[in-house]
Amino acid sequence: MGNIEAFTPWKLVIGVIFSGEMPEALEPRLEEEFGRIDYKSPVLPFDFTDYYRVEMGFPLSRLFISFQETIAPERLADIKILTNKIEEEYIETSSLAAAPPLAATPPIGRQVNLDPGLLNLSRFILATTKDNSHRIPLEKGIYAELTLQFAKKDFQTLPWTYPDYATRDYRDILIKIREIFQDNLKR
Repeated sequence: MGNIEAFTPWKLVIGVIFSGEMPEALEPRLEEEFGRIDYKSPVLPFDFTDYYRVEMGFPLSRLFISFQETIAPERLADIKILTNKIEEEYIETSSLAAAPPLAATPPIGRQVNLDPGLLNLSRFILATTKDNSHRIPLEKGIYAELTLQFAKKDFQTLPWTYPDYATRDYRDILIKIREIFQDNLKR
């Protein structure tokens, strides 16, 4: 029988999808909840799906933020619930309307989408509210998805990895965040 031990802390990473400019107050709001930001990626186009178009406008962008303070991985469900509440703080209820299907449009509802995940030296896990055969129920309606595995000096995709997370750009960003995490572990 193995010994039950406490989980080691992981690195919190939040992917932020937004239309136009990221709301100025979002970074301080995230730091208020999760501590000092230690990495912010370049802004990348987010054109992998039309899923958010009606609610968020078009074109969309994404960036990744990581935080200096590591966290206990068992907090992932509560973090996802909190990031959903933060998203609600950035909803424009007065302008909800259907967007033209292909036209460039400003945000018309939700201004940001926050995707929290946990990174350690061997993997990257995303939190989600959507069930699927490859997702593990955590608690309170939140599931965890092993999105990428680290092997052979790179993040490796899995059959269910989202197309954007499979791109070289996203994996390079996560490798950079992993390096920061690894350096912090050495100290």
